[in-house]
Amino acid sequence: MRKKLLLVMLLMGLLAACNFPFLKAEEPKSIFDQPAQTLTALFASYPTQTSGAVVQTTQEPTSQAISTPTPPPQHTATASHLERSAQHVTAKYLSKKPVLDGDWGDWKQSTIAYPAYYVVYGLQEWKDDSDLEGSFILGWDESFLYVGIKVKDDHYVQNSTGEMIFKGDSIELLIDTDLQGDFSTTSLNADDFQLGFSPGKGSTSGVREAYLWYPSDRRGSISDQVDVVSTSTAGIYRMEIRIPWSVLQITPQTGMRLGFVFSVSDDDDPSNTIQQSMVSNIAGRVFTNPTTWGELILD
Repeated sequence: MRKKLLLVMLLMGLLAACNFPFLKAEEPKSIFDQPAQTLTALFASYPTQTSGAVVQTTQEPTSQAISTPTPPPQHTATASHLERSAQHVTAKYLSKKPVLDGDWGDWKQSTIAYPAYYVVYGLQEWKDDSDLEGSFILGWDESFLYVGIKVKDDHYVQNSTGEMIFKGDSIELLIDTDLQGDFSTTSLNADDFQLGFSPGKGSTSGVREAYLWYPSDRRGSISDQVDVVSTSTAGIYRMEIRIPWSVLQITPQTGMRLGFVFSVSDDDDPSNTIQQSMVSNIAGRVFTNPTTWGELILD
């Protein structure tokens, strides 16, 4: 009798054991244990946008950017203070004007250098960061917006002038001077500026230029208003640019927020004047859509 009772108890225990927690499938300890959350998915590149090459219509995206860091933090938008979700950069107030010699080493009051390495146009022509990569620093005072620039470029080629300087090694700035006033407007208007800067025709010792493409009714050279200084060493060129606020038709003040994008164009073929590739500080920049731009804050 006792043997039968022990046998029954043993059978009941085995049946109950089927529901014991340690027999269940182990739960994932992190998102990386789940098949759908691979490192490839986590670090997937952003879709690139077009260069919005000047005096041309926007082209369709050609590919994805190769190097993509952690996305910038999202910013909360309110009715009274709207903010772009793309990168915010700061221009420090400069109580002492920097010496324009092509080297930002004397910008002691403005130490934040921002990278521009998103390939937003011509990925098939872009080889690596030695082919094209940029960084920039910003400052301001009551009279000027200052831009310091360093570009890694293994072949300096700039044979164009005037409105065609984008078809060579050059800098482009996009600036929305009425960010709050037309925050949701997805097309360009009279307060949106597209400016270009040539480090020098033929070499950084050549004629340097500044050009305004947009607003289109003001299109033309602004070389007589903007100071552009450049220098170069093997594989690198540097620039310092001083832009009068009068060009942008605004009066600056601390805390002012402007739409902003910094980009660098590249041509490695001396026999052909062409914009082969472009890198930018904003992965999703679309020249014709200011809502894709980032922000510049005057500090």
